Amino acid sequence: MNTTKIGWIGLGNMGIPMAEQLITADYTVTVYNRSKDKETALKEMGALIAETPKELIATTDVVIIMVSDDAAIEQIFNGQEGLFSAEISGKIMINMSTVSPAISKEMDTLCKEKGAQYLDAPVSGSVKQAETGQLVIMVGGDETAYEQVKPILEKLGKMAVRLGDTGAGNLAKLAINSLLALYTQGLAETVVFANQQGIKTEDLLNLLNNGAIANIFTKIKGDAIIADNYKPAFALKHIVKDLTLAKAIGLDSPLAKTALNTFEAATAKYGEEDLIAVIKQVKG
Repeated sequence: MNTTKIGWIGLGNMGIPMAEQLITADYTVTVYNRSKDKETALKEMGALIAETPKELIATTDVVIIMVSDDAAIEQIFNGQEGLFSAEISGKIMINMSTVSPAISKEMDTLCKEKGAQYLDAPVSGSVKQAETGQLVIMVGGDETAYEQVKPILEKLGKMAVRLGDTGAGNLAKLAINSLLALYTQGLAETVVFANQQGIKTEDLLNLLNNGAIANIFTKIKGDAIIADNYKPAFALKHIVKDLTLAKAIGLDSPLAKTALNTFEAATAKYGEEDLIAVIKQVKG
């Protein structure tokens, strides 16, 4: 059994399969989640359960966080029973959430003041890649801390790369998700245009998936469109959050502006659905 004790905070669509990867790899994993029902399956696999982040960090060496936004990070660290309410000297915090570089720099500074290390390490990939340990992980922060936890990251992804100092991982992830938004809207518009010209969705996607621009994303989201299945692997509301974060640090291109406007307009009706549900907004 691996001797490093891991704490895991955040059991959403990505957090559950990622934590499962570590349990399968024989790490001792303690989990905390606000919605306690999501802890059940992991408990049955052998995970320990903590009632608060403070309780979780007391018995772990490395804490991994996978939550939705900056506000959740603020609460996890600075809440009444948050990580900073405990003794954290010598611990390593790995924030794998897609959040702003600013919140990472703030938490990094506070961690260092308390004798701990902080890494931002968001991931590229969706639920399928999380389930199979094939995520791509982009890391910002101290190189020594990164090398210490690299074996853990390599259980979660097929690639882990340190890009620079604190916030570098967040910056890379926002760039990647900006492209994801552009591509998603482009795929949606292409399907709608083809349909308007009498081309069936199935026929169009068969051509795309066998052509020069074929890729896994088109296959997965194309299948979702054909099946009219918008169960969220990545909720549309989250791409709005990511584009807004990217805009805040300078993304101001014509395509990015258009994508943000489109996804924002879709949020009221389709925010809880998968991001490819933007096709329903495009159809009007």
